[in-house]
Amino acid sequence: MKAKFPDGFYWGGATAANQLEGAHQANGKGMSISDLLLGGDVKTPRRITTEIEEGAFYPSHEAIDHFHRYKEDIALFAEMGFKLYRFSIAWTRIFPTGLEKVPNEEGLKFYDDLIAELKKYEIEPMVSLSHYESPIEMTKQFNGWESREMIEAYERFAKTVIDRYQDDVRYWLTFNEINILSRDVGVGTYLGGGMYPKDIDDFLNTKNIDNSQQRFQALHHQFVASARVIKYAKSLHKNLHMGCMIAYRMIYPLSSHPEDIRFAQEMTNISNFYCGDVQVKGRYPYFAKKFWQDRGIDLTIEAGDLEVLKEGTVDFYTFSYYQSSTVTKVNDQAEKQTGNFFNGVKNPHLTASEWGWEIDPLGLRIALNQIYERYEIPLMVVENGLGAIDTLIEKNGEYTVEDDYRIDYLRRHIKAMADAIADGVDLIGYTSWGPIDLVSAGTGQMAKRYGFIYVDKHDNGTGSLARYKKKSFYWYKKVIQSNGEGVN
Repeated sequence: MKAKFPDGFYWGGATAANQLEGAHQANGKGMSISDLLLGGDVKTPRRITTEIEEGAFYPSHEAIDHFHRYKEDIALFAEMGFKLYRFSIAWTRIFPTGLEKVPNEEGLKFYDDLIAELKKYEIEPMVSLSHYESPIEMTKQFNGWESREMIEAYERFAKTVIDRYQDDVRYWLTFNEINILSRDVGVGTYLGGGMYPKDIDDFLNTKNIDNSQQRFQALHHQFVASARVIKYAKSLHKNLHMGCMIAYRMIYPLSSHPEDIRFAQEMTNISNFYCGDVQVKGRYPYFAKKFWQDRGIDLTIEAGDLEVLKEGTVDFYTFSYYQSSTVTKVNDQAEKQTGNFFNGVKNPHLTASEWGWEIDPLGLRIALNQIYERYEIPLMVVENGLGAIDTLIEKNGEYTVEDDYRIDYLRRHIKAMADAIADGVDLIGYTSWGPIDLVSAGTGQMAKRYGFIYVDKHDNGTGSLARYKKKSFYWYKKVIQSNGEGVN
């Protein structure tokens, strides 16, 4: 049976406001948690500051200046043939501190114009309501999602933008990679929860700063907030489709030893299914109680919370997939593997990118089957791509990048999606991560490029911000035009 994408499949790309918009104080915008992250690299973790340090470089402050160049960028997306564009609305453009009762009209106007530009080209908008962009003032006031006060503030923000755009935006995601809070890394605590870890100087440090009670209480507050907003949206407009977004961790055991098999199962449960079950099934999974007990977690669940979770389930499931992860319980000598926020041990059967992310297209097919078997609702892959060092060259009088390595990565992953569809998975869309070069969330670099469009911006903040089409730009255009038939 030949793998084929269904008619009406949503091809496109995905971004986040804090990684491309820039203009971090324009038109009344407030300071978000991402605005206090310095740049880093593969060996140097990003540093979090509590205030803006004079002379320090904060990559998000200008990013690629999409705020002033969105028309140019969207025209390029349209030239590729995008059917759908996933982006986030910066909370602090709408409510600068998160504590205001009245929204910032200038911030809303920016998204009015951006969405109108997408509609002009018949590109379907998909909005992420929270993508590592919570207001820093709420972190300072009550440590972000550790406090139940965040629920009301998030509802106010979410309802404001849903009310505003309900006629133009049909697809909504409540939280980006909500399950990042299930991981014991400082970045998850800070970006996922808007909470300061004990030692805020080391962005990725896990030693002596993890607080499972804090993280999973924050997750509960996000679950409640998400469910309330979903229930509201469904009551508002029957054409609104509400989804979750999971950073999917395809986990393998290193060996066939039963201890490794069981460990991989446990990691899969907590990394993927803990959050997925709550948002799709409307209840905590069967293994949650023992997990809490084993770690001394005592959640405060208020009256009515569990009923809200049942009433606010998602219509579709989206996830990011960049790499798989291999774990072991019995081999202390296994070489550690870096990459993304999901560290494990090296898989001897896989190669890795320049940033140590193991490349595993078949893992995407396995993940799609794993997810669909459990939930049986429509799926979208809303982040997938290869971060690599690109070299801008002049060819036939134009600047471009010969990024065959990116084309190869994407080709193999798109084929894996087609195979999963042939398996019977209901996959309805694919938005590659970073269709245009933007600031890396993990390292804060520009050198780690994902896009089909090269942006002349560098790790030290220099560059003209000019846009250039890479070889992959034309390849992805062919893929979209042929509905996946042109992937070869």
